[in-house]
Amino acid sequence: MSEIAIVGGVYHERCIWPEWDHIYGSGGRAAAALRSHVERVTLHTYVREDVGVAFKPYASNYGFDVVTAETKDALSFEYVHCMSSPVIRPPLARIHRRPPIAVSAEAVLRFGMLEGCGKVDSEWCVYDPQSAFSPEPFEQNGSKAAHLAVVANRSEILAMTGGDEPTVAAQKLIEKGAEVVVVKSGPAGAYVITREGQSHIPAYRSNGVWTIGSGDVFAAIFAARWAVHRESPERAAELASRAVSSYAETMGLPSPLPDSLLQAQLVPASTVPGRVYLASPFFNLGQRWLVDEARRCLTELGLEVFSPVHDVGPGRAHDIGPADIDALKSCDRVFAILDGVDTGTVFEVGYASSLGVPVYALAQSVAEENLKMIVGTGSQVFTDFVTALHYTAWKA
Repeated sequence: MSEIAIVGGVYHERCIWPEWDHIYGSGGRAAAALRSHVERVTLHTYVREDVGVAFKPYASNYGFDVVTAETKDALSFEYVHCMSSPVIRPPLARIHRRPPIAVSAEAVLRFGMLEGCGKVDSEWCVYDPQSAFSPEPFEQNGSKAAHLAVVANRSEILAMTGGDEPTVAAQKLIEKGAEVVVVKSGPAGAYVITREGQSHIPAYRSNGVWTIGSGDVFAAIFAARWAVHRESPERAAELASRAVSSYAETMGLPSPLPDSLLQAQLVPASTVPGRVYLASPFFNLGQRWLVDEARRCLTELGLEVFSPVHDVGPGRAHDIGPADIDALKSCDRVFAILDGVDTGTVFEVGYASSLGVPVYALAQSVAEENLKMIVGTGSQVFTDFVTALHYTAWKA
């Protein structure tokens, strides 16, 4: 029987758009994700009694076992959208630190946790530190693994080594004893580094984009394939990336089986470098907040952003109009927020279409009648903010 132990957090997660209200956390989500890949899954976690009662149906539904260590805190992560920075409750300074959870098993997936840590003794271990600020080195708390894979994002890899280039930092972790380092790089995919060399695994497009917990799914499927089924790190990462695409589109768990993942006709996704024109009204607090969020997220996705409110600002019509149009002509795509049906934004969309510049538009509360010309002239219109952002970055 194939088996794996997971040590990771169980937290309440809420998101406003799209609506999400579940108890998962990195540990709970990983257990649910890989239950289809491993016959017996045991999750070790900190949990307050009432949260444990609420989480029990999740474990029962997915068919994994839970071993709990008591804690005083019920942690929650609250998002406006799935690329927003979460509000963590209680605040980090008020979370009670608990003694390490000791886990001894042949195969272990260890996540970093806010309440404490997992102390691992294993033959095969995958470690995801889950902290961009102060990720704990695997061995710092006495953890041991004959075969260790570190799966982390770029900022975590850099923070663990003090470096400024992820692949160089990964080599340092290899020199310190890791057998494999996987650098998760968002839309750029993942880089698998071993002593033998480096390979790139693409990220894959999905029709919808849901990012909360996508890294947990990646780590889980990688652990199942590499630490349990002893497949190559490259194949494990390929299956993990495909599982993330499925999760991003469906928000569903467990992950599909390997054959289904490999048979899926997926298109590699990566940010197409370029300059995006951010067209949007910005005349009240809600509009200005959304413009700022869109600008931040597009920049995080690797694009240069021109935003009229940020880069031109207020002024006379005869000054603002030409400046905005000159900037629009220098951009290779437009991200437009159509809610409010602002005349300036609609004009910018029409002007871009006349130039043959692709337009990606967010319209959550616009009547279909008001979108006819925009859709009919080739603009792509989305109702989900994060999906619209990613299609803009992919220039898909």
